[in-house]
Amino acid sequence: MSDNLTKSEIDWSKVRRVLVVRLRSIGDTVLATSSLIALKRFLPEAQIDILLEDWVAPLLDGFDSVDNVLSVGKASAERMKMAWQIRRNKYDVVFNLHGGTTGTFFSFASGARHRVGGREYQYKFLYNHLLSSAADFWQQTATHSAEQQLALLGFVGVPVEDRPRSRLAITDLALNSVNKRLEQSALRTQQSGFALFHPAAAFATKTWAVENFARTAEFLEEKGIQTVAVAANNETAVLERLVAESNVPVTIFDDLLLPEITALASKTRLFVGNDSGIAHIAAAVNTPSVVIFGSSNRDHWRPWTDAPNEIVYEPFPCQPCPGFVCSEFGEPKCILSVKAESVFEAINRVLAVKKVEN
Repeated sequence: MSDNLTKSEIDWSKVRRVLVVRLRSIGDTVLATSSLIALKRFLPEAQIDILLEDWVAPLLDGFDSVDNVLSVGKASAERMKMAWQIRRNKYDVVFNLHGGTTGTFFSFASGARHRVGGREYQYKFLYNHLLSSAADFWQQTATHSAEQQLALLGFVGVPVEDRPRSRLAITDLALNSVNKRLEQSALRTQQSGFALFHPAAAFATKTWAVENFARTAEFLEEKGIQTVAVAANNETAVLERLVAESNVPVTIFDDLLLPEITALASKTRLFVGNDSGIAHIAAAVNTPSVVIFGSSNRDHWRPWTDAPNEIVYEPFPCQPCPGFVCSEFGEPKCILSVKAESVFEAINRVLAVKKVEN
């Protein structure tokens, strides 16, 4: 199979069904919405489906640029069943937005005539349209995750030049649920709105100190802005520490479903948190945001939104790094060095932009 095929080799007038494969995390899923928007805009009459991991699939509830969300777990039997379902769906084109081996398995199992991936993918011989790199496509050195995914579409002729921003739907069910939870809390939403915090992250190298989040809650309280903080139920201890460290009230939720977090983020005046999937959710509902970065690639993972936003970080020559451990200093100086005052200044700037827009 050639790895030098051109966009002219897909006759889009004959394409009726397209599958997008995007396994992995919350942030990956949110950023895939840019590609789904571009596809549905280009092929409004075609069936556009996406394959996601089951735990993250509810994130796309109500999203209007996809026709079917297929979800799959980790069990081998379940994955084989999904592979047969995908095969029966008879897709014309499949895009694997990430080069993982499981995604490649599903892409090849689809039997789609056109299978689009990247030249750096493992088992690239199972694709018949291979993009050299997103950097080549966009003619720029640094590329965002959303741009890397959009490049796969643009390479085979889908218009992506405007780089659609990420977007999520807010369902009535989730919004009603969140409104009830807020009514039951001590939150005084009639003040100047409230801020949403996400003080957790996947790695210590991405996790800003809880006491800094506490000082930030106090800073916002002085502006009449109360704080709501969310985390997963296995991260409850982080939320409890935030409450204990703060000298102002903080409302916490550790049991919200992903659509509920989306609805909550849409209601908040400001998001403040670590680089995480929740930060991308906030960006996708146009919430102004301040995101604190440590080990992560800032070019790749910054908020993909037109809403006011800033990233806060302290530069180190070892950034970015995989983030599992800090092999340079023994402790993650990148995230530990970010000062609360730097976040306060970013918050002031973002809130000032919001005031101008209103």
